[in-house]
Amino acid sequence: MRYIVLVLRNRLALIMVTALAPAIWGTTYLVTTELLPPGRPLLAAVVRALPAGLLLLLLTRRLPQGVWWWRAFALGALNIGLFFALLFIGAYRLPGGVAATIGAVQPLLVAGLSSGLLGERLSARTAIAAVAGVAGVSLLVLRADARLDAIGIAAAAGGAIVMATGVVLSKRWTSPAPLLATTGWQLVAGGLLLLPVALLVEGPPPAALSPANLTGYVYLAVIGSAVAYSLWFRGIRALSPTHVTFLGLLSPLVATALGWLALGQSLTVPQIVGGLVVLAALVAAQTSRPRRGPRNSPEQTPPGQADAPIRDRLIPTP
Repeated sequence: MRYIVLVLRNRLALIMVTALAPAIWGTTYLVTTELLPPGRPLLAAVVRALPAGLLLLLLTRRLPQGVWWWRAFALGALNIGLFFALLFIGAYRLPGGVAATIGAVQPLLVAGLSSGLLGERLSARTAIAAVAGVAGVSLLVLRADARLDAIGIAAAAGGAIVMATGVVLSKRWTSPAPLLATTGWQLVAGGLLLLPVALLVEGPPPAALSPANLTGYVYLAVIGSAVAYSLWFRGIRALSPTHVTFLGLLSPLVATALGWLALGQSLTVPQIVGGLVVLAALVAAQTSRPRRGPRNSPEQTPPGQADAPIRDRLIPTP
């Protein structure tokens, strides 16, 4: 009994630490609107990825080897580069509420991909929690007068698909390298993919940046990427990717709360209900245990890893 309690406490601690990543990403809207120069979202995406990745590479002094050259590029493209680019297109062509609602289908996509690639069975409880999460986010951020745009919808849906694929492949392809090194590889790959797109679409960076601009960019690079993605990928290594991706629903929740607290935005009854539905979906998803099917890929994380001692699961590989 004491062992069971310890495992539950360790797992809860890991979930809470992993949840810091999407909570940090929920501050991006506030930082972007209040500190960054307007009309440069791709520049912000490059700054979020490339300097953070180079910083982690400098700290770890570890480069990919063998198959991990192309795997790091593929994961960086899915989790960072393509995701940010599609997010940019969707954000510009759709109201934020529509884009966020479409993005909220990601837990259901990850659950389906995990069933095919990792052998995790998709339970009715997970499916219901995923649908409830989409409903909660729509109540939280969607507006009745929202405009729909076919290209924007396709971009938002594509962003959810590539991110979901990246999350599942991050679990399937568990690197023997230190966590900070593999995180750095992905950030560098994604940043290099975004850099020419940013220069082509937005032109060179502004000649002069204010102290507020620099503060915002440093925050996005260090906290929003280097720290947040390290926590995110650490959670993917130790937990079911389906459980981890449900935590992403915290981002619109945090963004809405900060808009109300810091920017004086109104908070309606439907938004409050939506926030409670999101929290209920999160709790329901995290309290379900993933079940594996008969097939087990040799590259996926062993079933017992999620129940490993806290010292093996919370401390990054040195």
